[in-house]
Amino acid sequence: MAAEPFVPDDFAVPTGLVAPSFRLEPLGREHNERDYAAWTSSIVHIRATPGFERGWPREMTLEENRADLERHAEDFRWRRGFTYTVLDPDGDDVIGCVYIYPARESSADARVLSWVRADRAALDAELRRTVAAWLADAWPFAAVDYDLPD
Repeated sequence: MAAEPFVPDDFAVPTGLVAPSFRLEPLGREHNERDYAAWTSSIVHIRATPGFERGWPREMTLEENRADLERHAEDFRWRRGFTYTVLDPDGDDVIGCVYIYPARESSADARVLSWVRADRAALDAELRRTVAAWLADAWPFAAVDYDLPD
């Protein structure tokens, strides 16, 4: 029996989101240096973020990071998962990331994780609330597993 697709074939995957404090665009290799600088400067902060308590981030080279970004872009292209870089609204500074992938350990349709740089920690709750509303309004998921702020 074939697995159900993550999103329906006729679903138009959003190409981004614009909010007052940030904007999202699909993560790709063009973000490599800025993405690498963002997460490597914030490892302790990211590991304290719900969903990142173990595993990533781990030490890797810039080249390994590019390969990781290419894997996420390939997932996006084949609709297996959707990773968006979080950018400063007025420029191209990478300030975080949002991952939308099939839920594996719950009855939800999708598991969503997000992080922001340590120096933008105040943005975390706003990012989570905004992304949660976007998922409810623009995505075909009945249930999403995403740690929201109190």
